[in-house]
Amino acid sequence: MTADFESHILETLQDSITTKTGAIRENLTRLIRGADLLATCLSSGHKILIFGNGGSAADAQHIAAEFVNRFQVERPPLAAMALTTDTSILTSIGNDYAFDEVFAKQVMAIGKKSDIVWGISTSGNSPNVLKGMEAARQMGLITLGMTGSSGKLSQVTDLCFCVPSGVTARIQESHITMAHILCDLVDRILFPERF
Repeated sequence: MTADFESHILETLQDSITTKTGAIRENLTRLIRGADLLATCLSSGHKILIFGNGGSAADAQHIAAEFVNRFQVERPPLAAMALTTDTSILTSIGNDYAFDEVFAKQVMAIGKKSDIVWGISTSGNSPNVLKGMEAARQMGLITLGMTGSSGKLSQVTDLCFCVPSGVTARIQESHITMAHILCDLVDRILFPERF
């Protein structure tokens, strides 16, 4: 049993490494472009609105915290917020309208021209993420997406980071790795003297 578990753990690790390597290689130019868009947004006094469901909601909060607090270097706070954290807003929209509207209504309420809206969906088909993106695009906001190898999200964003996998765990692991790369690049663009 122990040997079986050890073998399984090492296979999982290798699968994760392989998936992340493929995702990073496929998204190299997009990561650089994304970092430039994020840095331009933040340096011009605008904000990043991030959202997703389940593990992607946790990733949205994680990413927002990296910008607002700090990533790896000491620097001023950067304007980012996860639209997944206010239970009163989420439950009132879900109750009065539909859960599909929870991100779109928040984007409409607080999104401003030149803000970035960053939607995360491992399937690429989460209705509330797609509606949030649709609202952002109608308002003329910049849209970033993170998804797996399929789904509609990549078709409705200005820039989408797609992971070449259909396995949720591998997609989520790759998303957070790419998000950390974006945080690092943004810091290097905005605060080169800190490195």
